[in-house]
Amino acid sequence: MKKLVVLVGLLMPCFLMAQTKDYKVVFDLTSKDSLDQKAVMRWINEISKSTPTAKLEVVMYAKGLELALKNKSIVEKEVAGFATNSNVKFKVCEIAMKNQNIDKSQLIDGVEMVPDGIYEIISKQHQGWGYIKATH
Repeated sequence: MKKLVVLVGLLMPCFLMAQTKDYKVVFDLTSKDSLDQKAVMRWINEISKSTPTAKLEVVMYAKGLELALKNKSIVEKEVAGFATNSNVKFKVCEIAMKNQNIDKSQLIDGVEMVPDGIYEIISKQHQGWGYIKATH
């Protein structure tokens, strides 16, 4: 009986952590490399299927903006397809847009703008989000 009580006592924190932790990940995309874009979309698809309640956000700045541009993105249909999923967000940096002369009208429907992509990522990390740098 004592062993059972000890075992339950040891396992209880694991069960509590599993129930209280949210699955939240921010992806950092700064590359226009098609392999990086495809990898991000593959991760988003896989996580969304395995954990539908997961909160996922792709933040694009520097050369990573191409993923979010109409008629330039190789994953445009996939990005647009997630527009109705409230747990998946695609956000582009307004500073990078300005530096690259990109207008809001060029963005795929559903893509949001943030004032500063790096600040967005840091804010998410402060809120307990996991961080993944998209690279291959």
